[in-house]
Amino acid sequence: MARRENPEINAGSMADIAFLLLIFFLVTTTMNVDSGVSKKLSEKPPPDYVPPVIKEKNIFEVNINRNNELLVENEPMQIKDIKEAALKFIDNGGGIGKPDEDGTPGSPCDYCQGERSDKSSDHPNKAIISVQSDRGTDYGVYIQVQNELLRAYSELRNRLSKQRYGISFDELEEQYKDSKKSADTKKLSEQLKLKVEDIKKAYPQIISDAEPTS
Repeated sequence: MARRENPEINAGSMADIAFLLLIFFLVTTTMNVDSGVSKKLSEKPPPDYVPPVIKEKNIFEVNINRNNELLVENEPMQIKDIKEAALKFIDNGGGIGKPDEDGTPGSPCDYCQGERSDKSSDHPNKAIISVQSDRGTDYGVYIQVQNELLRAYSELRNRLSKQRYGISFDELEEQYKDSKKSADTKKLSEQLKLKVEDIKKAYPQIISDAEPTS
């Protein structure tokens, strides 16, 4: 009687299927990305650089301790209140702004709607927000504080953009981004770019991160 051999299983096609499934899952799978705060690091100054003298009233000090407690201008404050405090500081308009790059002397802020107190910032382009955290500060709390500060700038920019151009700054930026996608809207894109730069120059985001305390 002839011996019957067991039929072999062709595993080649199985390997191909497994490989295709692997590619499928790699392409379709989404991965969680940690959120953060967009920051542009300043360039290292030259050796002979002399930092400008900054008036104390033009610095808005924000401190977060290791217990996640907030101290703003040496006064305890809740995170929910920091946006309004920052907004008043930035928009105070109590003095003269920085000179322009072409040498034109600085001028008062004619678009500011603040109290114009001589004890607060002179001009939005001189207003510096200094944030100092502790190495034990929760990252989530730090992000919340940064977000509230950015919301203050966003509110001021939106207000001024509506006054000058009839739309919010958020909409203005969106229109500018869309106009760059087509060569047919090059002229419009240049016009929108000038408007975006105008609002950013009026309310520059000057947020400085001090070295964390230990």
